[in-house]
Amino acid sequence: MNIDPGLEPTGEPIPARDGSTPVAVTIGSGPITGVTEAGVSRFLGVPYAAAPFGDDRFRLPQPVVPWEDARDATRPGATAPQPPYTGAVGELLATVTVPGNEILNLNVWTPAERSDTPLPVMVWIHGGSLVHGSNALDSYDGTAFARDGVVLVSVNYRLGSEGFSVLDDVPLNLGLADQLAALTWVQDEIARFGGDPDNVTVFGESAGGASVAALLAHPDASSVMRRAIIQSGPLRSEPRERSGRISKLTGKDLGVPTTRAGFRRVPPEGLVGAQERVMGGGNPLTGGPGFSITTSSPLAPLSPLDALVSGGSADIPVLIGTTTEEHRLFLVPTGIARRITRLQLFAARLRFGVSASAVRTFRRNRPKAKSGEILGAIATDILLRVPLNQLADARADNGSDTWVYEFAWRSPVGGDGEGELGAAHAMEIGFVFDHLDSPEAVRMAGPSAPQSLATAMHDAWVAFAKAGDPGWQRWDATRPVRTFDGVDDAVVLAPRDDERAALTP
Repeated sequence: MNIDPGLEPTGEPIPARDGSTPVAVTIGSGPITGVTEAGVSRFLGVPYAAAPFGDDRFRLPQPVVPWEDARDATRPGATAPQPPYTGAVGELLATVTVPGNEILNLNVWTPAERSDTPLPVMVWIHGGSLVHGSNALDSYDGTAFARDGVVLVSVNYRLGSEGFSVLDDVPLNLGLADQLAALTWVQDEIARFGGDPDNVTVFGESAGGASVAALLAHPDASSVMRRAIIQSGPLRSEPRERSGRISKLTGKDLGVPTTRAGFRRVPPEGLVGAQERVMGGGNPLTGGPGFSITTSSPLAPLSPLDALVSGGSADIPVLIGTTTEEHRLFLVPTGIARRITRLQLFAARLRFGVSASAVRTFRRNRPKAKSGEILGAIATDILLRVPLNQLADARADNGSDTWVYEFAWRSPVGGDGEGELGAAHAMEIGFVFDHLDSPEAVRMAGPSAPQSLATAMHDAWVAFAKAGDPGWQRWDATRPVRTFDGVDDAVVLAPRDDERAALTP
């Protein structure tokens, strides 16, 4: 999905329905005009930092230049330079392109009826491997949250080479700095939209979940958030030498040094093209050079897992979970799962230090599964589920409040048996946003996804934001996991614990 150029820096206005009316708010940088519709006011493309180009390219986010005339906030703001998803995955995951330089913008949804009591706030950080994504995707529409008494904010940030390059004379993790600047904007401005700056829940999925974990591990986390939700987010960041590989390869591809001056010689679209060439179509499960949050920097002094296991942000309640079959998004539509042989599974086992007995445990629990399915399940647990359990265990030992969920409903999209997406990565997003009719949700979950499941997940997220309790037992030695399967959504104690134990050092 591409949005044709409009008035810079915004894209096409969202079509107004009967009964919509303009609504104005004045924030610190100037007046903005949004729209109220069906009891919800929305303000789109609101800048929280200056455009990170020109003299500000590869710099930390800079203050917005104030304006005097009312700014149109009825249409999506500019999106970060990025490539579209391609191939089979590109048929499932949309890319929105809105031209313009003011890419550091956010969207706000809030109830039109102002309450005397400030409302809880939820801030969404999108995923996309730190390369893709934007707050302009329809699946991230915050209407359902505002309908239920929550102010929803969704954030754009720098991606790929612009946001996560490792250059000799540039601060690390610029995209993460953007997110922190957006959270600071929320502290300063959200009261003007009816929100409570002292009751902010930050949540995100995939790379967005990893970003939430990194922000949660920041020493000043409690100044910008009260609670956190991590959806399918890797909890480990990378040392500079490893995370800098893609910057070195990009510089070599373009024939420029890995410095601010060298990368500034190349226009943003040139960097996007180079990073695509050097990434070579890899993904979080199949590997290859990719972007990551870098440790040993002021924003990320430690890997999030290490920082949080050691007691960081112990006073901030956390809701964390995964989908049951994360790997299927990456391995099934592409056909990779069907091509993996027993020999390749054996080689992968040796590479990642997985014991033969662990593989037997996974096979025993999936007697009809082929090698690709076994490898995908193991990779998912190594990347996500084992670290999740380590974090939850450590927080329980520290007396911190943690809740764990698993999204287990299986999408029929893709055919029968092996071809189904199942409970794949990103499948839960449409349910969390209670927006199953969004184009992205329909592509992933089909046209008949259970509304009862969307209601259950969305209500749990709202309850957590409002009162700090999603509605089931906190994590303890019994390992309770709320399993959203669309049947009874029951709490299961220690699901597949033999597999977790087999992979735990």
